[in-house]
Amino acid sequence: MQDPKLSARIAAIHERIAAAAGRAGRAPGEVTLVAVSKTQPPEAVAAAYAAGLRVFGENRVEEAGPKVTAVARLLAVPPLPPQPGGKPDAVQTLGGAAHPPILGGWGGEPPTWHMIGHVQSRKAEDVLPWAARVHSVDSEKLARRLSKAVVDIGYSDVAAKSLPILLEINVSGEASKDGVTPERAPALVETILALPGLRIEGLMTVAPIAADPEDVRPVFAALRRLRNDLAHRFPAVDWRHLSMGMTDDFEVAIEEGATMVRVGRAIFGERT
Repeated sequence: MQDPKLSARIAAIHERIAAAAGRAGRAPGEVTLVAVSKTQPPEAVAAAYAAGLRVFGENRVEEAGPKVTAVARLLAVPPLPPQPGGKPDAVQTLGGAAHPPILGGWGGEPPTWHMIGHVQSRKAEDVLPWAARVHSVDSEKLARRLSKAVVDIGYSDVAAKSLPILLEINVSGEASKDGVTPERAPALVETILALPGLRIEGLMTVAPIAADPEDVRPVFAALRRLRNDLAHRFPAVDWRHLSMGMTDDFEVAIEEGATMVRVGRAIFGERT
């Protein structure tokens, strides 16, 4: 399953992450590489895992569930023991994250899956069986549906078993972008803090497409400033994460404080 070209691409990305972090006076370990695996087959994800990646981001709820199970099987995860209400070969969950046992063929930690795309509120409960974190909470309606889903499976009121979420902010103001406006973010925070089962851990944004990554630096800087403002207003919240930056601009995002970069094309190649 080892792919030398894939391994080389991943190594190059890690080198670029380290260089960008160094320019900002940060340690490379402060930045998590989220491999955007949307539209990629399970075999490609398993190959990326074999090349050292551990965190994968999915955009579509309906695609992710089957893929998570398929990847677990490709990585030789043995069937799980039956759980109440579960199936013997299902990927069991804890606090919204998929937790198969130690990988039989590889050893070490299993893949971690993040939901990074828009979530329709009616599909909120479908995210919980596999997502360890949701980057794209952008409305009170979605937050309430996620909270209800977490409570319904019995994971509320225990901080360690709440669902970590990021608030998606439409910094650029583009009508085509999802996300709450910066002005409405405080009200969304207040709503979520009153809900059980959700744990805010920071902000996410999608920058406009630009030929020059420097053109979107102001977007990343604005998200960082908003995070700092919210941290001052809501000091009890853990604002550790800024999920920003993709294949074409992740280095600038890191220089502006990104703790998670979402990279797909530079890892897996152009989509066909």
